[in-house]
Amino acid sequence: MPSFDIVSKVDPQALANAVNVVTKEITNRFDFKGAHIVIDLDKKENVIKLETDDDMKMRQLLDVLISRAHKQGIAPEAFDAAKEGSQIGKAWKKIVKVRNGLAQEDAKKLSS
Repeated sequence: MPSFDIVSKVDPQALANAVNVVTKEITNRFDFKGAHIVIDLDKKENVIKLETDDDMKMRQLLDVLISRAHKQGIAPEAFDAAKEGSQIGKAWKKIVKVRNGLAQEDAKKLSS
């Protein structure tokens, strides 16, 4: 039986470029003028920390992030945004994990 290798890693430079493009786009967008927006890429933990004024802006920011990352060659499935954001004071915070590799359960499904 032939074997095969699956590689599903996100290029760290492409991810950094995507975050920089999103940051530049958000600063120029009219609907985000004067809004509190923080986009922080943690390369060691492989997460993107987002912070906005409200839930609507959070959803828009996440959509822009995924679409710009897709243009950089990163699949939208690489982002794990399933965990709901939380409101802390007046700010909404959300942590988006960037998946690198397959989960052990998914790898077992593929190999059998």
